[in-house]
Amino acid sequence: MNTIIQNILVFSALILALGFIIKTYFWSPKKKKTKVCGGDDDCGCH
Repeated sequence: MNTIIQNILVFSALILALGFIIKTYFWSPKKKKTKVCGGDDDCGCH
């Protein structure tokens, strides 16, 4: 009984880890290009 629960926990942790890796590296949305700051408009890019 304990090995069944242990296997379920291990496989669920593996699935969560793979899902996190796929979400962050392969399925991330395209990053928008930042606009060039000209002057003192306080855009936070300096």
